[in-house]
Amino acid sequence: MAIKDKVVIVTGASSGIGEATAKLLASQGAKLVLGARREEKLQELTEVITNDGGQAVYQIADVTKVEDNQKLVDLAKTEFGKVDVIFLNAGLMPNSPLSALKSGEWNRMVDVNLKGVLNGIEAILPEFKQQKSGHVITTSSVAGLKAYPGGAVYGATKWAVRDLMEVLRMESAQEGTNIRTATIYPAAVRSELLETITDEETAKGTNEMYNQYEIGPDRVANVVAFAIDQPEDTNVNEFTIGPTTQPW
Repeated sequence: MAIKDKVVIVTGASSGIGEATAKLLASQGAKLVLGARREEKLQELTEVITNDGGQAVYQIADVTKVEDNQKLVDLAKTEFGKVDVIFLNAGLMPNSPLSALKSGEWNRMVDVNLKGVLNGIEAILPEFKQQKSGHVITTSSVAGLKAYPGGAVYGATKWAVRDLMEVLRMESAQEGTNIRTATIYPAAVRSELLETITDEETAKGTNEMYNQYEIGPDRVANVVAFAIDQPEDTNVNEFTIGPTTQPW
């Protein structure tokens, strides 16, 4: 199995898709470096993985800080000698109508959802270019494929990630660095994203929709594992994932 012994960095690892992915990859023999802001959650996840016979270490990380992303890369190299995959999964979704003018939340989404991905790429790209291999995976959203009222800024950050990752794939092919990419577009997948919505009407509607349709984050973890498990000469770069019953 191609996943076994690969060193994988996961941001946003303390819950949801990041947590589920870390557990699955560890069970398949990957060596995990976990990053998030909540140390207690990271400790718990690391203990679960190691108690189950897996390998994992963690580092408190705020993806909006360039230096925190670099610390994750440095930890991976110190503990495991290399990095094979980075899963840039941290994100926020405090949706609201533009007319609500929640500019603080707009800026936070840009900082985490877009700049956080850029910071991760900045930290890992020199390593991947030097070793002429590597895999960058990101969590976008179906909001990065189509527009939704109330989700203008969130969607804008996720559309940006889509373009960013496609250009990374193209440039890697041109430069011969063999860097693979994969972008995940989840629909109603259970996570803590809904807890960041402060606009009451938006929160009400979103919660009702998720209560009707949502599937577990382990479904996304399966797809991340599938992408990593492909032969090194094969890039599967976009996955839209959602409930069978949800029209999206």
